[in-house]
Amino acid sequence: MALKKLSANPTKEERMYLRIRNLCGLLGVVLPWLALFSAGIAAHPSDQWWWSISATYYQSPALVGVLVPACIVLISYIGYDTVDNLLTSAAGILGLGIVLFPCKVAWLPAGTPVGFFQVPMEISHYLHAGFAALFFVAIACNSIFQFTKTSGVMTDRKKIRNKIYRICGYGMFVMEAGLALSMILGGPGYIVMIIEIVLLHLFGFAWLVKGEAFPFLNDKEEVQAGSRT
Repeated sequence: MALKKLSANPTKEERMYLRIRNLCGLLGVVLPWLALFSAGIAAHPSDQWWWSISATYYQSPALVGVLVPACIVLISYIGYDTVDNLLTSAAGILGLGIVLFPCKVAWLPAGTPVGFFQVPMEISHYLHAGFAALFFVAIACNSIFQFTKTSGVMTDRKKIRNKIYRICGYGMFVMEAGLALSMILGGPGYIVMIIEIVLLHLFGFAWLVKGEAFPFLNDKEEVQAGSRT
């Protein structure tokens, strides 16, 4: 396969893929802060309003307004191969499940119908937690196993990017394990918010790196045509 320099003027298709990746990453990073800000300026039904990003669903449209577009981007994204497509599409569908089935909150009576399908809050909460856990599993696997692949020269900067992808991916698994442990041990409620913020930043950062948002991490040397970044 012939070598070529990375183009200083990428094609329209290349620019489109970079924009999609950067948009997905940006939405992940922005989501927790926008949800907190918009819920923070609304009326607070309980002191626990900020204990999770999911709880802001009941006070602000930010969660739905940011997560749904991110999920559409993931579902529409065309990856390198079938596994890549399956992981991103599954993540997008699971993310929609997070929105369709809200979590439970302390300020609503037990059994309150919630979400798109108006199911009892307790049932919706279990579905919400399941969708959220699987969403980050799919995203983490994509970062660890797909983003790290290459069909060309493994440049020094590609090796650095691969380390970042793995740190983000395994970091998501660690955060999920920490969240499960906190729930089992009855940790403070606000720990959920902290873990969710870290999870979304790991997800967003991995996609921003993949979208070449940080020039100092991008390849400048010659690589094989068609190689993965």
